[in-house]
Amino acid sequence: MSTHASPADPIEAQRVAEACRDLMWRDDRASKALGMQVLAIGPGSATLAMTVREDMLNGHDICHGGLITTLADSAFAFACNAYNEITVASGFDVNLIAAARLGDVLTASATEVAKSGRTGVYDIAVLNQHGQRVAAFRGRSYTMKGKPLVEGLPMGKAR
Repeated sequence: MSTHASPADPIEAQRVAEACRDLMWRDDRASKALGMQVLAIGPGSATLAMTVREDMLNGHDICHGGLITTLADSAFAFACNAYNEITVASGFDVNLIAAARLGDVLTASATEVAKSGRTGVYDIAVLNQHGQRVAAFRGRSYTMKGKPLVEGLPMGKAR
């Protein structure tokens, strides 16, 4: 049975975030199919990486913008679900800033900007292996209160 008490202890909050990551990753067929890796997870944050493959290139021989957006969206999903409450995207904006090319290693780092009630705002920076910004993504989330991702763990953001 889930408890609705937020984990006030940072160590417990990290443990919850890791358990949420593990459960989400188990069934995340889209992120796995694109070769993504979860590099880091924390309460309200996540970092994922993806190497640009031949089958990700468009007719201009650069990475398809939708795939860069998918990487950012996956980092967003892991970050906003790290509080053990089922959370979905309610919208996002993305700006593609530079091209990504075959072999580039893209890293998407998501950070929580604000979370209040059922809504949240997250910024995701997508960088290449040289630290150059490839995309800027801002996601808006909606949390389904009372619906745990992992049964038996605390739910909600520590206050």
